[in-house]
Amino acid sequence: MTISRTSLALIAGLALAFPVGSALFAQSEADGGYTAADNSGSFEVNGIHVDVTGKTSEDAREAGWRIAQRKGWSMLSKRLTGHDGSLSDSALDSLVSAIVIDKEEIGPNRYIADLGVTFSRARAGSILGVATQVTRSAPMLIVPVQWSGGVGTTLERDTAWQDAWSRFRSGGSSIDYLRPAGTGPDPLLINAGQVSRRGRGWWRTVLRQYGASDVLIPQVRIMREWPGGPIIATFTAGHGPDNTRITQFSLRVENGDALDALLDEGVKRINAAYEKALNDGALRVDPLLTYRPPQEEQQQPDEADQSPEVTETPTPSAPSTPAANSLSVNIQFDSPSAGSVTSAEAVLRGIPGVSSAVTTSLALGGVSVMQVSYQGSVQALRSALESRGYQVSQGGNTLRISRPSAPSGGGQPSNAAGG
Repeated sequence: MTISRTSLALIAGLALAFPVGSALFAQSEADGGYTAADNSGSFEVNGIHVDVTGKTSEDAREAGWRIAQRKGWSMLSKRLTGHDGSLSDSALDSLVSAIVIDKEEIGPNRYIADLGVTFSRARAGSILGVATQVTRSAPMLIVPVQWSGGVGTTLERDTAWQDAWSRFRSGGSSIDYLRPAGTGPDPLLINAGQVSRRGRGWWRTVLRQYGASDVLIPQVRIMREWPGGPIIATFTAGHGPDNTRITQFSLRVENGDALDALLDEGVKRINAAYEKALNDGALRVDPLLTYRPPQEEQQQPDEADQSPEVTETPTPSAPSTPAANSLSVNIQFDSPSAGSVTSAEAVLRGIPGVSSAVTTSLALGGVSVMQVSYQGSVQALRSALESRGYQVSQGGNTLRISRPSAPSGGGQPSNAAGG
């Protein structure tokens, strides 16, 4: 639970109404969604234990948070500068942006808690004399996969592994995580089967939907010795379409109720492994995932104009039309499934004269749009598609294609989703 400084007084007053043992809730529990990454860029110090007494529970809690601020600042100073530092409570109030409650117990006049403190990066950095900017990776789509009972789950339903990544505040990380919302087509585009697919074309289409340059695949395999008993979790940090292993490790807890703490620790270690891989240069983006416009060779005509005119007659096997004169055609096609998109792209790329065919607008269950670079006329491309069994309608440089369904009961064939 992350609490802003402006909410401290209000929450302290409400604390009396809650029983002992307040839990840490994921930000997504309010709406059931999968929250976006925290890119606030704050300094965060965790693992601060306080045990304070006071005249009332409210006084004890406020005193505990004051102590947490002082301890947190001392720990942050030592981490960044190598020596302890101290500031007045009023100065700390202007630096602290949130109190993170991992666990707390509230009695009539006693407060016991494990807390974290989030400091404003800009203000704290200026006082400590350290850099306030974080060099981050390229945008990385994160696909957390949980294996339990032999079944892999990503965004099809809420999992404890998703919740752990929702709780993770990545503002101070050098990895720029992009987290899908988990709604709409997300469970179809990103599922446990997708992480084993290596086709760069489809991955490029998926990444483009989220504005990502690459993909990270953190997985956890949960094994319970018996209900409520010890849990062993094996964590694997993967990277890229090939799911290249960055690290793998196992953690164990004796009590089934400690699953959230186990997964939180796994997230922290995986993030540390990704950061180390980034620093070591092992988190490079696959060049095949980079989108290249069909007209990327547009500068070639200038070079051709400067060269002497060729008087020889070209042989039939060498086309005389330069690549720069290729025509850009939009193809609208039905896309009921991911397989239909791949199939349509493969058909277009197999047509002579087509230099590229890339789906630029994906709508599973609807009509998607593909951009095709073709050395020829629209009429010639239309004829090539019709010869391959498509029904084609034309409007300028846009073609609408569909597969005719088999006739039923002797009736006329009708258009059906295909491609």
